[in-house]
Amino acid sequence: MSPKIVEILSEEELRRTLTRLASQIVEKAGDLSDLVLVGIYTRGVPLAHLLGAQIEALENTRVPVGALDITFYRDDLDRIGMRTPAKTKIPFDLSGKTVVLVDDVIFKGRTIRAALDAINDYGRPAVIRLAVLADRGHRELPIHPDFTGKCLPTAKEEQVKVYLNEIDGRDGIELIDRQND
Repeated sequence: MSPKIVEILSEEELRRTLTRLASQIVEKAGDLSDLVLVGIYTRGVPLAHLLGAQIEALENTRVPVGALDITFYRDDLDRIGMRTPAKTKIPFDLSGKTVVLVDDVIFKGRTIRAALDAINDYGRPAVIRLAVLADRGHRELPIHPDFTGKCLPTAKEEQVKVYLNEIDGRDGIELIDRQND
């Protein structure tokens, strides 16, 4: 049997969600001159750029955006195998900044733990916050997003798939149930 696929967010709903997240980030940040966005590869990077563009549209202020590769900070390389690392691009000092880490889906919290370790190599931020498009629960570490697009109670065997035009040629979020595969 093929997996059951349910659309969680359409292209339009995803756009609205990003607008809401950008507004929440602006509200919480206060002084935008100290705000930077850092996307976690793979889909966190285009999400950070989309949020940065939305913040600029809302506030007429350009927010620096960086890209973070966490490959060598992961604690599960023995299980998932070595991947070709992407290039971390943080062309600004993080010291004293309000850093918003951006990722597509938070699940167990291990990706974010690795990102927090990696961020320390680029300075000492005043504050680190976390923005995710989807929170599916099942945390193994005490990590919680500050900004969440959609909370999705899921079963562990289900998968949340984020599609972004920049990578996938379309925007949206789907829940994939593989129990019947």
